[in-house]
Amino acid sequence: MAVVVGAQQTESVAGRVWTVRLDPYGRPAAGEVKLSCSRPACADQRFPGGAAAGRKAAIGHVNTHLAHIRTGGGPRGDAWCACRAADCAWHTPEPVAPGRRGGSRPVAGAVRCGGPVVLTVYADRTGRLWRIAEMCARCAAATPDCRVLDTAPPPARTAPARTARASEKPAAEPSGGPLGEGVAAVFSDHNPAPTAGGSPSPAARPASVPRTRAAASDGASRRPKRSGKIAQRIVPHDLEPDVLRLELIELGDAFRAYQQCAEPDLALLAELHDRKARAFALWADVSGDGSLRHEARRAEQAAQTTREMHENRVGRPAGDTADADGPVVERLLTRQQAAHARAVLDYAAAHAPHPEASVRLAVLMLTLRTARAGTGNITGQDVAGWLQDDAERVLRQLVAADWLRLPGTAADVMASRPEEPTAITVPALLPGQPRPSAFGKTTRARISGWAQKIVGDRKIRKKKLQSSVRLLALYTAAHTRPGGHLGCPEDGGLDLDQVAAFCTLPPDQVAEHAGLLVAADWLTEADITGGRLRGQLTERVLPLGGLL
Repeated sequence: MAVVVGAQQTESVAGRVWTVRLDPYGRPAAGEVKLSCSRPACADQRFPGGAAAGRKAAIGHVNTHLAHIRTGGGPRGDAWCACRAADCAWHTPEPVAPGRRGGSRPVAGAVRCGGPVVLTVYADRTGRLWRIAEMCARCAAATPDCRVLDTAPPPARTAPARTARASEKPAAEPSGGPLGEGVAAVFSDHNPAPTAGGSPSPAARPASVPRTRAAASDGASRRPKRSGKIAQRIVPHDLEPDVLRLELIELGDAFRAYQQCAEPDLALLAELHDRKARAFALWADVSGDGSLRHEARRAEQAAQTTREMHENRVGRPAGDTADADGPVVERLLTRQQAAHARAVLDYAAAHAPHPEASVRLAVLMLTLRTARAGTGNITGQDVAGWLQDDAERVLRQLVAADWLRLPGTAADVMASRPEEPTAITVPALLPGQPRPSAFGKTTRARISGWAQKIVGDRKIRKKKLQSSVRLLALYTAAHTRPGGHLGCPEDGGLDLDQVAAFCTLPPDQVAEHAGLLVAADWLTEADITGGRLRGQLTERVLPLGGLL
């Protein structure tokens, strides 16, 4: 409320607004743009370099304005909300014409002005309009794409001091009160009826000024409640219930502290998103602001995504104690990507034209190279790394079976270099043909890189292990639990017959090949009792484990 002293009334000043615009200028083909500013002292500028040059100049112009405002003291605590002066049109959606469907943005018209005065900058998503304004914290929080830069201190209160002085010296005052004869302190929401002489009647005058509170007489003002920021929103200092206000402030501090952490903690981040979703849902109920409920739903989705990232990184959900004694590592494949990898292994075993380990390994690696379109590139170095001395012979076998098509001969493929790879075609994987699994470009590249790391493992390569052992390494890596143990817990290992069939081995030779992987520091141990292959990946290859 404004205070009226006699005929004078002290009112708040209007909130300042500066608008910077970028508009086309001249012929459209020329690409020239014009920069204009609402400040009278700023002349229009033209930029023939196009929108990019104009946008860069506009941002610099806005930053210059902000520097001047901050140098001049920043936002003013006694300023009216500039958004309120525009009927809150900055955050209230335009009315929808009859017969047309409205947008999906939450309705923010229910937001009422309140909170401290803040200095904000708004930039539209097209990069054509920038607005600097002094507005209230609630309007700033409800305006999309609006960023709060500074908060004004609360305006000084002088009325309590006057009333205190008046109560100290009642005898020395004239009959009209402390302000002089016939003059009384009147507030804008009280209008006493004047007498015939033009002054308030004696009955309307205050008989005595009420005594101030003890705290005010001691010169100490009440400390304002703490406010804070979260998700580019100001937490109002008068938000009720108080436990909600404190939770929002604490959450904002926790998110900012998390951003300063050297290492990510996805479990902690998921918990923060969960707390934010609950707090913003309650805030929306209290304030009636639909945008807060929209933000709560976004926080729920972020929490779910973060938990999935945490599970993919450590191999188990947050809070899951199953297999918790195993080391926590960052996996190369997510759980879903590992399922795709196992599907490709099954496809290679079922579609290899010859039941030979080297042929099956070549089919697997070439399938991963061409899985999306049936075409891909390989070099002689690639094939030699997979198959060693059998590379050219295996390529000829695949070409003879019409499983693989080459632009030249197998010898040409072996002579190709990385700068000039050979284009290959797998007819069975061309568009319209059944595919091993439906995955995207990123997943295909990730699984192909996973298989390349296993087949080209330095210790396996150093010992020159044959193709059947490399197939066994691929199979064991694709069927592990978070701690690196083979198979599911209820199965107690891998079925020996299925392992032997994939590696094109008799079941009685699986133990010998598993022993070679133990010697290559791939498995810590291997046991085939009871018709099951049991073992565990070593710590160095745990990131390659594909989670079941």
